[in-house]
Amino acid sequence: MFTLYYKPACPFCQRVLELSENLGVDLDLKDVSDDEVFAQELLEKGGKKQVPFLVDAEKEVSMYESNDIIEYIRENRPKNESASSAAKPRMHVSNAVCESCEG
Repeated sequence: MFTLYYKPACPFCQRVLELSENLGVDLDLKDVSDDEVFAQELLEKGGKKQVPFLVDAEKEVSMYESNDIIEYIRENRPKNESASSAAKPRMHVSNAVCESCEG
């Protein structure tokens, strides 16, 4: 399971959250804007108060930067039937996949 330290108002965090939702990837979410304990964990694990910050405890990987996190989730998400069906991009009326849907 991936843990994501985030702030709801952060547009970079929202990109990561939307992608994980589109791909059906469950994240353990830690809102650092609401919880001082989570904010302190973020500082201890990453050394900065920057979000988003992803932790993959199984592989002992942690990273900042939404683009890097998105790439990591795509490459390392659980490979099962429900994840593959959820991985289909959203299609819009024009049949073009928009970048905001991460398709």
